[in-house]
Amino acid sequence: MLPLPHSPLPLSPHSRSSLAHPAPGLTRNLLLGPLIALLLALIAGIVPARAQDSRAQDGSGTLLLRFDGGTPVEAPRLKADAAIAVSGPTARATITQAFRNTTSEWVEGTYLFPLPEDAAVDTMKLVVGDRVIVADIRERAAARRVYEAAKAEDKAAALTEQQRPNLFTNAVANIGPGETVLVQIEYQQPVRSSAGTYALRLPTVAAPRYSPAPPAVMAVVERGAAADPVPDRETIAAPVLDPARHAPSNPLTLTIDLKAGFTLGRVRSATHAVRIEERSASERRITLADGATAADRDFELTWNAAPGEAPSIGLFRERVAGAEAVLAVVTPPETASPAASVPRDVVFVIDNSGSMGGASMRQAKASLLIGLDRLGAHDRFNVIRFDHSFDTLFPDLVPADAHHLMRAKSFVAGLQASGGTEMLAPLQAALRDATPEETGRLRQVVFLTDGAIGNEAQIFSAIATERGRSRLFMVGIGSAPNGYLMRHTAELGRGSFTQIDTPDQVTERMRALLVKLESPAVTDLTATFSEPGIDVTPTRLPDLYRGEPLTLSARMGQARGTLTLSGRIGGQPWQTQLHLDAAQDGTGIGKLWARAKIAEAETARLTGGLTAEAADAAILRLALDHGLTTRLTSLVAVDATPRRPAGMRLASTELPLNLPAGWDFETVFGTQDEAPQLPPPPRQRRATAPATQMAAAQAVALPQTATDFEIRAWLGALLLALGLVLSRRRLAA
Repeated sequence: MLPLPHSPLPLSPHSRSSLAHPAPGLTRNLLLGPLIALLLALIAGIVPARAQDSRAQDGSGTLLLRFDGGTPVEAPRLKADAAIAVSGPTARATITQAFRNTTSEWVEGTYLFPLPEDAAVDTMKLVVGDRVIVADIRERAAARRVYEAAKAEDKAAALTEQQRPNLFTNAVANIGPGETVLVQIEYQQPVRSSAGTYALRLPTVAAPRYSPAPPAVMAVVERGAAADPVPDRETIAAPVLDPARHAPSNPLTLTIDLKAGFTLGRVRSATHAVRIEERSASERRITLADGATAADRDFELTWNAAPGEAPSIGLFRERVAGAEAVLAVVTPPETASPAASVPRDVVFVIDNSGSMGGASMRQAKASLLIGLDRLGAHDRFNVIRFDHSFDTLFPDLVPADAHHLMRAKSFVAGLQASGGTEMLAPLQAALRDATPEETGRLRQVVFLTDGAIGNEAQIFSAIATERGRSRLFMVGIGSAPNGYLMRHTAELGRGSFTQIDTPDQVTERMRALLVKLESPAVTDLTATFSEPGIDVTPTRLPDLYRGEPLTLSARMGQARGTLTLSGRIGGQPWQTQLHLDAAQDGTGIGKLWARAKIAEAETARLTGGLTAEAADAAILRLALDHGLTTRLTSLVAVDATPRRPAGMRLASTELPLNLPAGWDFETVFGTQDEAPQLPPPPRQRRATAPATQMAAAQAVALPQTATDFEIRAWLGALLLALGLVLSRRRLAA
């Protein structure tokens, strides 16, 4: 990794004079500074060498556990199976994770795994032998206490915690020697659609995330204290396997039963090879062609209706706990006659940090070049690139003429991936508007990134307070993007989210996005129910772009009366009315409504719409009422019978993750020869060191850049010697 540039502060003439003629007491300070610098440099290099991780690798690439005074043993193995049933606009998924202990030791395993950002996780089961233990939903701290008590009492136990809406951990305690323990998680999610294409995504690997420096470091760099931008950095990190040294682990099998509710046309996956079995005109069964695959990229399935069969309105309801939940999916018609094009100001932002190395960087550059080619003669633009620093190509927006476009394309072509992912500053620069009152031009920000960061809350807050008249369009790049960041950022920025998984999708999906940018939005949307007392989400409807459906959910005593949707398309009024008693029966709609309400409360907390106390109270009530895992609630399952014999030790380990497909390990983590001299941030934890070399301990999380320890140590020694010489001369005088 490249070190962060260091710019020494210039010395004033007075300072230079003072150094040439030391004042009384200066010699002591001159000595003290180098001594401190030398000690800090030595400590930085020595501490990691002394602290040893509990993980190592043998020559075969097996992850090992190390015990104090004991021999290393093999860590648990993991494999997963996903079974997903799609029913119209919703999907029900069951993920079964099998923890296999191949050792003679008793083991506790912790595994970090992703789920869809809009998943309503409501069920967890622990299967030990022939016993099935169903988890209870509890407040997070209480669930943790129950789990720790069960672990100490030698009982089998499992704990599922949400770290982000799309990132969870499973901890499983007291896995016996030679035993396989199953943890089964179930969740409900909505089916996404855009421009007539329906999509289902299953994340399979938690990509390493960059976490900005904590206050201990920022106070030194910025001479001030600040809140930690990622206070839970250790919970969103896990060791990562180097694909050059290890075959992929955590194999995944997958089955999808698709019941679309309409006659199907094309069904395909651009991310994986699949087998598709036709059950009926509207039903398919999809499995992985290879039977099992490495968990190293998101799975995506898309389907279209047969020509003339696509529904323009979907209305579904479910009776839950004495009330009815309704889900409405409405696709407004496209304008009959295109409106005159409006001049645009477009700011392109491209992520060239280390996690974008390899295929992701090529996809991002190709996408941005397509965006530049679509600019019109009346448009203006700029380009910003960022890693741990950022550069703006032009001082201000420039015309999209041949000269400026050529400079921009040359700039983009020369970008290389390296460094950390400091997203906040370039985002703020892109949103900064020199003419906020200008109404004759559209202002759009196109942001290309994998979103591999841990400080999402900072990003959301910045957008809410600084977006102005800008529209923010997120383009997710690569095999395992941070969907929670991307989708929620686009919602707050009143834009849209486009995912590009593979190189062959660049042209098609970028073109679809750019058509949206050039098309009039459906604006001023309102939803009006004829019956009172309806609890609907979202409370404030977003602007829509061509081909995008409006999805809203509501809870009411009985689904009756009408729902009227109205807005403006290309300046012309539009309206449609739905009769709620005509809604079809659906499944999981109540869970999706509660999940959407929880997300709305989280947004209000981050953007100041609700106090933290009020938001937490609303989230906790919804989560406990509907049995959902959230930031404040967890699922915990405990076997009643103690299992581990008294006196037998319990080894704890984090199971390793695969590197997302297309990522370059050395670009993200550095080479093995570049062993960091300071403890690496948690997201840099490797699972690749040979048995003779232990990984560095984790103490303070720092940006993923190399350090200049050797240079500073020699400089400290040189300054120390200089101080001694000056001291002797002063004494001799």
